[in-house]
Amino acid sequence: MKKPGLTMWIMFSLLVGILTGLVLGPEAGVLGDAGKPVITLVKTIATPLVFFAIVDAILSAGVDGKGFARLLTVTTINGVLALAIGLALQATLNPGAALAPLAKSVAESGISDSNTSAKNGVPAPMSIELGKTLENITPKSIIDPFLNANIAGVVILALLTGFGLRMHAHSSKEAANAVARVSEINHALLKTAEKCILWVVWLVPLAVFGVSAKAAGERGLAGFAGLGFYVAVVMAGFMIHVFFVYSAWIKLFCGQSLGAFWQIARKPVSYAFGCNSSLATLPLTLAALDNLKVSRKSSTLAACVGTNLNNDGIILYEVVTALAVATASGIDLSLVQQIALAGLCLVAAMGVAGVPEAGFVSLSLVLSTLHLPMELLPLLLSVDWVLARARSAVNTTSDMVCSLALDRMNAQRGVM
Repeated sequence: MKKPGLTMWIMFSLLVGILTGLVLGPEAGVLGDAGKPVITLVKTIATPLVFFAIVDAILSAGVDGKGFARLLTVTTINGVLALAIGLALQATLNPGAALAPLAKSVAESGISDSNTSAKNGVPAPMSIELGKTLENITPKSIIDPFLNANIAGVVILALLTGFGLRMHAHSSKEAANAVARVSEINHALLKTAEKCILWVVWLVPLAVFGVSAKAAGERGLAGFAGLGFYVAVVMAGFMIHVFFVYSAWIKLFCGQSLGAFWQIARKPVSYAFGCNSSLATLPLTLAALDNLKVSRKSSTLAACVGTNLNNDGIILYEVVTALAVATASGIDLSLVQQIALAGLCLVAAMGVAGVPEAGFVSLSLVLSTLHLPMELLPLLLSVDWVLARARSAVNTTSDMVCSLALDRMNAQRGVM
């Protein structure tokens, strides 16, 4: 008999938490503290994990500068469009307003962030200063980003370290050997961090139980309706991105039939949704790209080397969720501040490929970097089982579309 997976435990914890809250009433409020140590552990392990993942991707990428530039162009366009869709959904549908009752239920009487004031457990409206935020995310020392879970600072240090080591490797044979040893150690540390985050993620059902019990105990079932609307908005964003952005690449840029593409792509995309992993789907993705007559050079570069860049599903999910959390918590963000937050989501998505619950892990770092409230995260994770699978399907589609686009670019330039 197959053992229950993480998704089943999360859903079970949500149900038991709601029932417990309804039985205990306001007395269930103390259970809300169960989510704190879990979120703290996620941030603690995810910060170095992102660093190791980016350095590993740079050191293991055997591509030329022009090929990488074309890859970066396609992935950046897709990422920016995913951010734009997320910003538009927040402006038109405002899922944060639907989550506001839950935010009030799980908010504590005194939120630790220095920019927040609260009365009767309800966060007071506040704003984020863009200049101060940019100053805070700039690394002040080598260890500062790790101590403060500053995802932008970690990414900056990882990029400098990775490219610095890669350039040093070309200086001499001895340097190349030394960098190879460093790369092996970094890869081992990455795999260790991935294993640790997997263990911590299995504690998430405890956090879901505590926070859902508190929310149900204080406000009953009314607040949970907002979760359904939030899921619908994120899923709508995924559909818009796939059927408009990717279709434009396939039909207009690559000149291929959409029907022919989806007839071949449906197998890896469906498998990615089922297994909740674009990396586990990679063999099927490469086989499908072979059937689409994409060269192995293009498919390997986009789907294998570009795995840390083809995260459109995570990017869109993060920006919608982060903005929804801010709105639900009474935080007033201007358009410029929303764009800055969206940019941080784009950066954060670089280092989470292959990590269990990658979108949730990366989102926790984004919220921490901007000092946004994190009390809602366990409840959002209770419905993430469907969003995570949709993210994997979008990311797998992104691997295929990016491969097609690169192959078209190489053909235009006569590159075999």
